[in-house]
Amino acid sequence: MTEAASVASPARIDLAAFAKDIDALRAELQSQLGPADLAHFEKMVRWGRTATALGYATAWIAPNPISTALLALGSSARWTIVMHHVSHRGMDQVPGVPERWTSKRFARGGLRRRVLDWLDWVEPEAWNLEHNVLHHYRTGELADPDLVEHHMQMLRDADWPMPVKLAIVAFFSLTWRSTYYAPNTFQVLAATKRKGEARMSAEKVGEAEPIETRMLSAFDPRTEEGRAFLKSIAPYVAGRFVVGPLAFLPLGPGAVASVAANTVMAEALSNLHTFCLITPNHTGDDMFRFEERPVGRAELYARQVMGSADFTGGSDVADFLQGFLNYQIEHHLFPDLPPKKLQEAQPRVEAICKKHGVPYVREPIGQRVRQLVGVMVGSRSMRRATTGADAAKQIDAARAPQAGELSTIAAEE
Repeated sequence: MTEAASVASPARIDLAAFAKDIDALRAELQSQLGPADLAHFEKMVRWGRTATALGYATAWIAPNPISTALLALGSSARWTIVMHHVSHRGMDQVPGVPERWTSKRFARGGLRRRVLDWLDWVEPEAWNLEHNVLHHYRTGELADPDLVEHHMQMLRDADWPMPVKLAIVAFFSLTWRSTYYAPNTFQVLAATKRKGEARMSAEKVGEAEPIETRMLSAFDPRTEEGRAFLKSIAPYVAGRFVVGPLAFLPLGPGAVASVAANTVMAEALSNLHTFCLITPNHTGDDMFRFEERPVGRAELYARQVMGSADFTGGSDVADFLQGFLNYQIEHHLFPDLPPKKLQEAQPRVEAICKKHGVPYVREPIGQRVRQLVGVMVGSRSMRRATTGADAAKQIDAARAPQAGELSTIAAEE
């Protein structure tokens, strides 16, 4: 928690007043949307494309860390900055935004748009359901498909030497988009289509079988679902690891081999990069997880803050390198705002949290990764609460342990 957020806290948390200030800030930020937001977003797009272009322009020479890093950075940026914000309708309200940057067009409309806009392990439709709907509206609940502590329960409980546990974490950090995220999002979508449900599917899938069993079953070509999953990742595998290197065949087989080697190394590095950017966002012994659904907008706001963490940053370069995921609290409060507005909102959201005594966690990414690893291996555990109001009461009680009965002001929609 930042120093600014840890002092001068009020005796109790007023969720209704907190929500009122957040709503006022949202309205102000939306009223200020303009050409600067579009220009900033397109600058980030250019930076990502430049990294990819320079990576391929040098990848044919020899396997080397510079090409690897550039290819990895371009891949990470396309997901964390471009797809992430566009699919959340982050650019939809920006005046003058081209249709290609709107949620109705980007990566929608079949394989062609997927190839042109966001060719990755994850299917855009699966991402939109798993992340935009389930993760954002069930944050920190058992039905949150990105609840790391729950998914890592087997590893947390295992009576294995710590070096073995850390080796497993390292393996997933280098492969997680293919070994965890792609199959998880695909199976959540498949379960939704089977059951005809839009929001509860993750909960029922989680009850059906452990996640490690589901991950393995996704790669089983003997089953219809396994074949469907393999078909869903085939465009990325073919484009990234076959078509890309073969495009350099006119330069000779050595160039093809060099591009292939740099591509494989970039894949591992991009996995590590996005693992460090994405998975620590809601994980740590200072983060809450919740047992019940939020009641009302105010509680939804509160649990998005209490269950999320920011990374430090503030400059375009630092934020680009962190995929603008260093504004996770602001993004969960305002998912439909563009990256520049999240950057502008950060100090003001932190001030609102301080004013109302709502814990606001903002730390360097290295500290958050250490929190993540601790939760994964079982040396740290997340805080538990029934609801956001319950979490607020726990915070109130911790601040005033000698006081009598403390009451958190309930928030109504």
